[in-house]
Amino acid sequence: MSSMITLALSKGRIFDDSLPLLKAAGIEVLDDPDTSRKLILATNRPDVRVILVRATDVPTYVQYGGADLGVVGKDTLLESGSEGLYQPLDLQIARCRISVAVRSGFDYAAAVRQGSRLTVATKYLAISREFFAAKGVHVDLIKLYGSMELAPLTGLADAIVDLVSTGSTLKANNLVEVERIMDISARLVVNQAALKLKQAPIRTIIDAFAKAVAQR
Repeated sequence: MSSMITLALSKGRIFDDSLPLLKAAGIEVLDDPDTSRKLILATNRPDVRVILVRATDVPTYVQYGGADLGVVGKDTLLESGSEGLYQPLDLQIARCRISVAVRSGFDYAAAVRQGSRLTVATKYLAISREFFAAKGVHVDLIKLYGSMELAPLTGLADAIVDLVSTGSTLKANNLVEVERIMDISARLVVNQAALKLKQAPIRTIIDAFAKAVAQR
């Protein structure tokens, strides 16, 4: 195993929100993922590199040692499992929530009260299944990968379970948030073998992140 430290990030909000934390750890990414087509980004430190992977792949890269550390949403960890991952920190970045939303004319409360069977579209099958089971609501889950908002509008589903940050996408599509399932933020995950083999450099990064989070 080389002494290179590899950090897995996903493009977008997690990448952008991670930059100040990296800076606090003395790490600056030299390539801009919006203009560069590279998937492995150099930093100002010869022993640290950043890899860009799909959000849902971050835990897999870290678990199997393709990366030593990663930043990933709690939603992804709950949905895809986090076995074999050390999770030292809630980084409190990329905050949002997972909520239930319906078409604005749909009486969700009445449907739940009457024990109707609801069709729910989501990419969060595990989280949705657990939430509705705990409420005693019968649901048929439909797995979608994108544009959840279309599902209630086309009659594919009665409700959706999705990430909401501002709620403006819901409003624009005439949907209303009817129930908040949980708040979400990004976590730092660490490969357990790497933590043993590269303890000093990884600990330094974890401590710098922790300090930066505490000071925010």
